[in-house]
Amino acid sequence: MGTKLVNPPGLYDGAPVGMSQAKVDLASGFVFVSGQVDWDRESRVRHATLAGQAEGAIEHLATVLKEADASLEDVLQLRVYVRGELADGMSQIVPVLARHFAAVRPALTGIGVASLASRDTLIEIEALAKLPEHP
Repeated sequence: MGTKLVNPPGLYDGAPVGMSQAKVDLASGFVFVSGQVDWDRESRVRHATLAGQAEGAIEHLATVLKEADASLEDVLQLRVYVRGELADGMSQIVPVLARHFAAVRPALTGIGVASLASRDTLIEIEALAKLPEHP
């Protein structure tokens, strides 16, 4: 059956670096979403706070999933990468994640990292989802 590339027009264009915002495996219905950050189309961070960037990354995640014919409710797994010590950011991240995923309760891994895609990027969220109408 093959695969389908997902690249919503309002998000960062990954073509120059050889990536897509997501790739759908048409046989299984799995949607593999690249790490989403709080960037505008010109790769500039939109919010200064960790909570603001988490909201922005989830907003982009929802946009990518919609383009793939899925939604946040279809997320099976999240990986959340946070610049610095993960424990230091939990009080800002947990309310944002709970607001968007409390009913879904995906598998979740949080990882503290030394750096992300830009110096101003504080959080990156990647996901695995499954198309809702796929067996």
